[in-house]
Amino acid sequence: MTAHLPSPWWLLGIPLLWLGLRWFERINVYFPSRRMEGDPGLIGLDFTDLRLASGLGGTIHAWFVPLRPESPVVIFCHGNAGNISHRMDKLFILRRAGASVLMFDYRGYGLSPGRPNEQGTYQDAEAAHRWLVEDKRIPPERIVVHGESLGGAVAMELALRRKVGGLILESTFTSIVEMGRRLLPFLPVKLLARWHYDNLAKAKKISVPVLVMHSPQDDIVPFEMGRRLYAAAPEPKTFVELRGSHNEGFLDAGPAYEEAIAQFLSRLKPRD
Repeated sequence: MTAHLPSPWWLLGIPLLWLGLRWFERINVYFPSRRMEGDPGLIGLDFTDLRLASGLGGTIHAWFVPLRPESPVVIFCHGNAGNISHRMDKLFILRRAGASVLMFDYRGYGLSPGRPNEQGTYQDAEAAHRWLVEDKRIPPERIVVHGESLGGAVAMELALRRKVGGLILESTFTSIVEMGRRLLPFLPVKLLARWHYDNLAKAKKISVPVLVMHSPQDDIVPFEMGRRLYAAAPEPKTFVELRGSHNEGFLDAGPAYEEAIAQFLSRLKPRD
């Protein structure tokens, strides 16, 4: 009896499938833009343009936009697409809410060289925190780390690694694995995923006040993920229901978005 060996074309399909899955994972987790659409000066804000040391010899690009010397300082961790120049609306709102703001781009985004990965994004957030504490001499208890979507995962890890005064999670998922299962329910996502960003497992370890904001109409990250993160986080914590899509909810929610942030930040302001 003649043995039938597998076709070499079929064998070639295995690494091609693997490469395809890796590509699919990367473009869904990270979608950076190198093109800068402007800077805070274009909306009339004074700012400092920064290059911060991150990782082993790397640097990231950041903007520091001060308000008042005694103001709380928000480290803003943006989502998986674009770069900091696409967050001017958020910057303006955070300033109106009473905060100085440090916005930074992860490696591979905007003017930050390199290529993004999970540990790299964590290191980049630590670089932002280190600059505020060591160079600007900002007391850590006056620092709030605010993350939108993927940035919520980065913000949460920073709150576990470094001392901060508070954490804001906006439209944040429970984990990359759970998000992947929704997109590819027929694949063993947990075994295949390189990046996990397991926020649900980390939420119970948070030791600072938490503000969770999410919209029931979120078309990318399910509302129930925000509710589960809130349920897992220890007190003190606040949940604010936004309105509208994943990317526009902060605008569609109207004054409620800014008011929630302003109230949260007010707890960090020095007492007279």
